Amino acid sequence: MPDLSQLLLFAGLLIVAGGVAGLLAGVFGIGGGAVLVPVFYQVFGLYGVSPEVSMHLSVGTSVAVIVPTSLRSFAAHRAKGAVDHDLLRRWMVAVPLGAIAAAVVASHASSEALRGIFAAMALILALRMLFLSNRFHLGKDLPGEPGRSLTGFVIGLLSGLMGVGGGVFNNTFMTIYGRPIHQAVATSAGVGVLISIPALFGYIWAGWGNEGLPLLSTGYVNWVAVALIIPITLTIAPYGARLAHAMSKRQLEVGFALFLMFVSARFFWSLVG
Repeated sequence: MPDLSQLLLFAGLLIVAGGVAGLLAGVFGIGGGAVLVPVFYQVFGLYGVSPEVSMHLSVGTSVAVIVPTSLRSFAAHRAKGAVDHDLLRRWMVAVPLGAIAAAVVASHASSEALRGIFAAMALILALRMLFLSNRFHLGKDLPGEPGRSLTGFVIGLLSGLMGVGGGVFNNTFMTIYGRPIHQAVATSAGVGVLISIPALFGYIWAGWGNEGLPLLSTGYVNWVAVALIIPITLTIAPYGARLAHAMSKRQLEVGFALFLMFVSARFFWSLVG
């Protein structure tokens, strides 16, 4: 069992992570999960949580934090008038179904599998943003049905498996079909709402009764971490949204890509280390 100094250090790391996550939620239209998942994984490991469940707990706890963060970020972006409400209405069923499917998959997946998925998808998206952002386009507008709904389901599935708010995938989807990056970022905050709420209940169900979880956990959600981070992310997210609208398209893309590459490297290292 960690001593008091270790617990204070863990709390400090979580508080810092909450500030970074809130900023990223506003800047990139994400729920902050891409930074919270690796931090949670490290902190839970130091706390003595079994490696068999630490990744699942990290993803589930990240999803819980994303719920209020995405709501706050969505409200800030909607005030700017950049959200594609028509796309969100069309995804009201497909995206949540994907998020629920992710929780079902995670209940049977190993920790290594979840880390591998996280690392691989983050790297692919980063490379696309860095090298193909202005040269790789599939069309001038979003596809019709059933392709649009299928895409929403896949975004919900992959985001739920990674514990992210969907911005990493929706930003890519919208920009390769000619939508402005600022509209993609704003809409991604709404996608985060559609993903995080059903995924939260899914991860609670998936981890229900697991004996390897730390105190004050409900399924794969640890409420101590949630309580520490949510107030900070809610406070910081609107400042990130303001920063996003002050940046150029390329600045947003490069910053997002570099961040994803860092996260990918961290998880690949955990697999081989």
